[in-house]
Amino acid sequence: MCRFSMPPGYVRQRPPQKPKLGPLIPVIEAILEVDRTAPVKQRHTAKRIFERLRDEHGFAGGYTVVKDHVRIERARGRETFVPLAHPPGHAQVDFGEAVGVIGGVRQKIHFFCMDLPQSDACFVKAYPAETTEAFLDGHVSAFAFFGGVPVSILYDNLKIAVAKICGDGRRERTRAFTELVSHYLFKDRFGRPGKGNDKGKVEGLVKYARANFMTPMPVASNYEVLNAMLSKSCVGRQSDRAGRHHETICERLNADIAALDELPAVPLEPCEKRVARVSSTALVRYRGNDYSAPTAYGFQEVLVKGFVEEVVILCRGTEIARHARSYGQGVFVYDPLHYLALIEMKPNALDQAAALQGWDLPEGFQHLRHLLEARMGNRGKREFIQVLRLMEAAPKEIVASAVNDAIRLGAIGFDAVKQIVLARIEKRPPRLNLAAYPYLPQTSVRTTLATDYAVLVSGSAA
Repeated sequence: MCRFSMPPGYVRQRPPQKPKLGPLIPVIEAILEVDRTAPVKQRHTAKRIFERLRDEHGFAGGYTVVKDHVRIERARGRETFVPLAHPPGHAQVDFGEAVGVIGGVRQKIHFFCMDLPQSDACFVKAYPAETTEAFLDGHVSAFAFFGGVPVSILYDNLKIAVAKICGDGRRERTRAFTELVSHYLFKDRFGRPGKGNDKGKVEGLVKYARANFMTPMPVASNYEVLNAMLSKSCVGRQSDRAGRHHETICERLNADIAALDELPAVPLEPCEKRVARVSSTALVRYRGNDYSAPTAYGFQEVLVKGFVEEVVILCRGTEIARHARSYGQGVFVYDPLHYLALIEMKPNALDQAAALQGWDLPEGFQHLRHLLEARMGNRGKREFIQVLRLMEAAPKEIVASAVNDAIRLGAIGFDAVKQIVLARIEKRPPRLNLAAYPYLPQTSVRTTLATDYAVLVSGSAA
């Protein structure tokens, strides 16, 4: 009574005795310790622990006492966290996965997420794969979306950014990530390996985007349409209130925007760069696929730039080829025009060249070929290849129109088609040398005589 101002009630002096369970408590602790590294779906339930104690150790007590003890032990082992304050202008980045229908094909979508923790403003963009170029493009697009560069960005230890974790905790950046940091001059920070809660804001954004932006399963004709939908959703979310804040995300975003650094004058080129060599068949290998280059560059070293939607090939700083990006494996991506110069020297390969199989040409081209070969034989095949090569310098539509005009005029030959193409480009009437086409109908113009005028004067002209 002297120790307390009010009676505290009954106070236990020592823990209660557990004569049946007490000797088996170390067994329960060992089971729970093993469960920490076991797959989540294969960890012990309290009921399973009770059954093992009963069957393996002869436990004669009830299930309730085991269940209560397991609950207390698990609560004791759970990690607690320190509430964090997020100053304006900082960001967190991560990738997530979802499933959608793109271009009529059900496929896995990899989406880039950037979150500004102070305001909870977000940016989400989807890609066919989680690649270096997608990682870079996501940053460039996010910076443009927010109108500035965050002071720092927090990542997990993804291989796209981290080449090696050193013993002192320092990270060695990959070359692509080094270029990104050097171009935009933000501070990169990394969470502890395997500790997603270090960047809990963007982890929550990944779950939110999947549950709200991509549920029901998104359907779009292509990724450009899907990303337009995601961008609209990100803007729409700014009118919401997140957490316990009374202000909307948009209102709190003003502080973030004020703290962002200015964008550089020129954005980073978001691509992966690889050195390669053109093969004997004028192909360049990039990420398991072969892309064609002009045959004149065979056996030469080139620089391949892999973008999200394109693959660009350069030789000594000059662009020599540009293709649509393929995300398959073992795909042959070609431009038929790359092989025409070689086929002109080997015209017998015209019908068997793999790059020309399935080439979608207007019907007029095939008709012109039949006429050329009927009149000139093998030389007609070579002239047809020369007609095809006109598309190296002029759009296919102009060449196709010139082919149709040449057939209509009966000027069956490469020179005629070339002159018509030049006339279309220069916007002038074509000037054809009729002497080169003896099969065309010739006009006859004779010298005017005085008697011709006399007929007109006499009024007897028909």
